Amino acid sequence: MKIYTRTGDTGETSLFGGERVSKAEARVAAYGDVDELNAWLGLVRASAHEGELSGMLEQLQRDLFAVGARLADPAHRVAERIAKAAIGAGDIARLEAWIDQLEKGLPPLRRFILAGGGASGASLHVARTVCRRAERTVVALGPESVEPEILVYLNRLSDLLFVMARAANHRAGLGETEW
Repeated sequence: MKIYTRTGDTGETSLFGGERVSKAEARVAAYGDVDELNAWLGLVRASAHEGELSGMLEQLQRDLFAVGARLADPAHRVAERIAKAAIGAGDIARLEAWIDQLEKGLPPLRRFILAGGGASGASLHVARTVCRRAERTVVALGPESVEPEILVYLNRLSDLLFVMARAANHRAGLGETEW
């Protein structure tokens, strides 16, 4: 299989199910933002020196592929039949459990903090902002166009990324700069 197909040369792409749409369409932008977030998590994972965070990041990348599949399948023709493309209450509960677990090892947050710290922590802060953008792009599709679990997942994921950034910096012995 060649990486280039030439089918997108006129500014169109295919959704799951074969429907051709403009690459400028809001749905394509939404799953593009999710893909960008996935790439940021890959960058963080490449620099993460800690097994726990690296394992979490890998699972998050897998989840984001599922989110992208759901967004690329507005007619629910394909993603419903692919088990690994499911995102549900269990996935959201996992994110909440990870937030709770990581927060136990952190000093209480009393003020806003500036993004930064070490490479992993700062990259996680960038990933958090990309996640928030992806969430806004998905919300803009309208409630009838997106499964509610996808919105909840992205909202919770941005919270997790914030806590992961704090944890990465804390574990590296780097303090937080309060605002």
